[in-house]
Amino acid sequence: MSNSPSAKDSARTNATPPTRPEDEKLPARLLFVYGLQHILTMYAGAVAPALVIGSAAGLANDPASMGILVSGALLVAGIATLIQSVGHRRFGAQMPIVVASSFVPVSAVTALAAGQDGENLPVAFGASLAAGVFALVLTPFFGQLIRFFPPIVTGTIITVIGVSLMPVAAGWIVDGAARTAEDGTAAPAAPLSHLALAGFTLAVILVGSRVLPGIWGRLSILIGLVVGTLVSLPLGMADFSRVGEADIVFDPTSVFYFGAPRFEVAAIVTMCVIMLVVLTEGASHIIAVGEITGSEVDAKRISAGLRADVSGSLIGPIFSATPTSSFAQNIGLLALTKVRSRYVVATGALILVALGLFPVLGGVMAAIPAPVLGGAGLVLFGSVAASGVKTLAKVDFTNNLNLVLVATSVGVAIIPLAYPTFYAFLPESVELVAHSGIIGAAVTAILLNICFNVLGRDSGAKAPTRIDQEEIGSAGPGEAKYTDRAGAVYRDGEPEAPAGA
Repeated sequence: MSNSPSAKDSARTNATPPTRPEDEKLPARLLFVYGLQHILTMYAGAVAPALVIGSAAGLANDPASMGILVSGALLVAGIATLIQSVGHRRFGAQMPIVVASSFVPVSAVTALAAGQDGENLPVAFGASLAAGVFALVLTPFFGQLIRFFPPIVTGTIITVIGVSLMPVAAGWIVDGAARTAEDGTAAPAAPLSHLALAGFTLAVILVGSRVLPGIWGRLSILIGLVVGTLVSLPLGMADFSRVGEADIVFDPTSVFYFGAPRFEVAAIVTMCVIMLVVLTEGASHIIAVGEITGSEVDAKRISAGLRADVSGSLIGPIFSATPTSSFAQNIGLLALTKVRSRYVVATGALILVALGLFPVLGGVMAAIPAPVLGGAGLVLFGSVAASGVKTLAKVDFTNNLNLVLVATSVGVAIIPLAYPTFYAFLPESVELVAHSGIIGAAVTAILLNICFNVLGRDSGAKAPTRIDQEEIGSAGPGEAKYTDRAGAVYRDGEPEAPAGA
């Protein structure tokens, strides 16, 4: 659709000549079509964090509350994307970048929100708000901090994030079922019906990814959710009877739906560390978009873009949404379609706002059977881990110290996953931080990188390398892209190109 000659010719014929590539103005119908394409590309990834967090908070069987979480995620995504694409020169990069709920904080937020009936969600939202303020203060100085987050650190952290989310997918497939042993003890286990439904959903996603063309292939996760749910209906595994309990239209009185944010020191420290990763991810995305669009990107523009990324953390708690960041799959769409107008993304943002104003859509999503979500989660969360592995592929492992860094960091992260009570003897506030494998991996990777690669290292900058356009185009849901060029340009600067270059 987007690559058809007629569409492109029409766009060029009717477009206003731009002063910058991203300022290109297209006819209204093309703005809508291309904007909708962006939203379809990122929709599944945008609502997945809300579903994960809602399930952890004990709201899986409460369509009204799940509707609030999903609609809040979409509404905040629309607002943050508008700020990023249209915004002010000091608040928003004014580039075609889609912003939505980030996968990076999901594991930490689920740990903070775990409980019944959403009782602990205010703690998670309070930590998100405080960490958002912390990140906002850092944006002007992030150029000095980003050198502590080279690909070996960010790749390790992103890999650990994906691995940490896998128990969530397994829990969805089990969906509360248990197998009783001969001695009367019960252990969580997935019934054959759950395994079959999750496996079928996974198969639909894999087949769709392989055979469907273009944008439809990128929608394979959403297609898998729909087809899996349809198959579950005659099996009696889907219940939409409570969907009507969710509001049809967003009710202004539902702001702070789960209560005012609560601020706890340990939770705030955890989220502040997470926000450093979000900032690093956002910086690399802005640089990548500048490379694709041919637009000039400097430190001031990166800071403005990071402020827009952080905006979701500041306004999110109002609408029960979690921290936001730019979405790499939409960067891939830019590379594929060559449509560089930021007004296309702004139109997509308006579509997100419209979807967010109808919580009943979230109620429908909440009624999807958990095993269906589990089958999709294997791919969705696995893609996060895979993106971390791809980032690590850029690292030079000739030096054995880099291998030791990754091995130690991953080992520290796996401990609380393998033994959830490992840190039970620590004080409660310390246990909350230590129990997060992501925090353990981040702290370990940062400290070891300083010891192995920063102290005593030659400060001479390496020449930036080109971004791999095909790799950017292959970005998956929630996937972060870090390139040698992005790191080099942002850390060391880049000489201005000669006139006419």
